Amino acid sequence: MTTDHVPLMEGRELLQLYAAPTGPTQALRGVDVTVLGGRISAITGPSGSGKSTLLAVLALRERPAGGELRHRGRLVSGLTRRQLQVLRRREIGWVAQRPTHSLFPQLDARGQIEQMARFRGVRCDADATLAEVELTDQAGVRPAVLSGGEQQRLAVAAAGVGAPALLVADEPTAELDDDSAALVLRLLRARADQGSAVVLATHDARAIDAADTVLRLRHGVLSGAHDAGQDRTATIDGLGRIQLPEEALPLFPDGRVIVTVTDGHVELHRP
Repeated sequence: MTTDHVPLMEGRELLQLYAAPTGPTQALRGVDVTVLGGRISAITGPSGSGKSTLLAVLALRERPAGGELRHRGRLVSGLTRRQLQVLRRREIGWVAQRPTHSLFPQLDARGQIEQMARFRGVRCDADATLAEVELTDQAGVRPAVLSGGEQQRLAVAAAGVGAPALLVADEPTAELDDDSAALVLRLLRARADQGSAVVLATHDARAIDAADTVLRLRHGVLSGAHDAGQDRTATIDGLGRIQLPEEALPLFPDGRVIVTVTDGHVELHRP
């Protein structure tokens, strides 16, 4: 477990590239991000904005193509493949967009929880964990027999076993009704209260409302961030770049702007 509000993962100028028929595509373009224990962070943005890519980088499932990523202050680029594997198993819970990709098909629901506890080297009351997401009656059932919502709740419960240092979930409530979504968000909050740094990629207003921090991505760039109850802010990267909110873009149809600094304020005008 992590201590509340102590940085667990820190990324600076993160860059990620993917191969495409037209050449390398930038999925992340200079993203700065800090992940804290004891908090839920929601990453939002339109499809293709880089949310899932940023999750994969933070969960150490992908190495960034550029920039610096640190885990507890240590550069991830200096870790071997074996060290990364051990770190993922011991300290990181992962929930994929499709819950079956996070579950063992040959194990029943109780077995999923017990297996994850063995991986992490922790003691866990499997039945109590299943009760948190109302799956007590499905303890002896394998994933293929569960409904989609039950699979999702089981995947989140298994990923959260032992309150891992980092709990990462890709759209954990997207296909859930209100009752199931509430169960998942309550479990994620419980793990954050136990010290986990919880990071979600989501379009779901219910998950966004439950987060302590909201990060907004657009075209692979962090366009803004705000903490719960605070005003929305835009993010200025290390090169001084800022993304205007989408509702402001029609004001500058030709993509050009005059920037003036007056009395401590920055003003934007059309040429």
